[in-house]
Amino acid sequence: MNFIKKILLSSVLLFGLNSVAKADCGTITIAEMNWASAEMFAHVDKLILENAYGCDVELVPGDTMPTATSMMEKGEPDVAPELWINSVRIALDAATAEGRLHYAAEILSDTGEEGWWIPQYLADANPDIVTVEDALARPDLFPHPEGDGAALYTCPSGWNCQITTGNLFQAFEGEGKGFNLVDPGSGGALAGSIAEAYEKGEGWFGYYWAPTAILGKYPMKKLDFGVPHDNDEWNTCTAIEGCADPQKNSWVVSSVFTVVTDNFKNSTGPGMDYISKRALPNSVVNELLAWKDDNQASGEDTAIYFLQNYGEWKSWVPFDAQLDVLNAL
Repeated sequence: MNFIKKILLSSVLLFGLNSVAKADCGTITIAEMNWASAEMFAHVDKLILENAYGCDVELVPGDTMPTATSMMEKGEPDVAPELWINSVRIALDAATAEGRLHYAAEILSDTGEEGWWIPQYLADANPDIVTVEDALARPDLFPHPEGDGAALYTCPSGWNCQITTGNLFQAFEGEGKGFNLVDPGSGGALAGSIAEAYEKGEGWFGYYWAPTAILGKYPMKKLDFGVPHDNDEWNTCTAIEGCADPQKNSWVVSSVFTVVTDNFKNSTGPGMDYISKRALPNSVVNELLAWKDDNQASGEDTAIYFLQNYGEWKSWVPFDAQLDVLNAL
């Protein structure tokens, strides 16, 4: 009888503590960024914060620069789930040093990945191709779509990575090695060129990034640039349009964090504990984005699919909170 009473008392206390946590959470705004992985993460956060911690969550439109600026200047929204911080690092570091904002989880646990890639099947068939120099030494493997030498696919016009890829192409003397840069014209066309290469079993060489649906569908190998990253060179030349004498360099590491306001940190209690633990590797995110794309699913659909079919999130929240989320789904 005493044992049963203890169990009942523990259950009552647990329910009471969870109710207090839910009552204290309040209204939270979360930036729903305009790309697929960030959209999914925003909905994962909404589902967990609402159903596990009783928060009243509002999703608001977001993008890197306007969201970061608004958080620093106005203290809203409360959460940016997937902020690629390199472009705003100095200002964000200052805001966190002052305690106005806080870095939570590094949401992509192996960072965002950018660089030059080749299809995995081509890498398997040519294990000697490990670096950019190795690929540039084999123009025969990467035919130009118009039959004019070899091709290295760059980013569409207007993307910063077109500048970076162009400077690195010059630094590694790509033209002298028989290559031409190919501007695909759009992000969709760049993705389509990878899909087409896979369908034909042909070579492909160029810029891409992760996490993305394309890399979830078509495994690619990222090549090593063969030199250490020089941040001064990157900031003064590699990433600068019209740099006269670019040098060989490695791609800058793309740091991707969840950033929260001081209000969120101080008002949500266990909600902040959850946000601080939440992270996934690119391999899992790639899979989820491929599922999203194949099923023409929304960010909310993808979040629900993740919570129902993947177990990683169960290490982010206590058992009773897991049950609340699963029951809600």
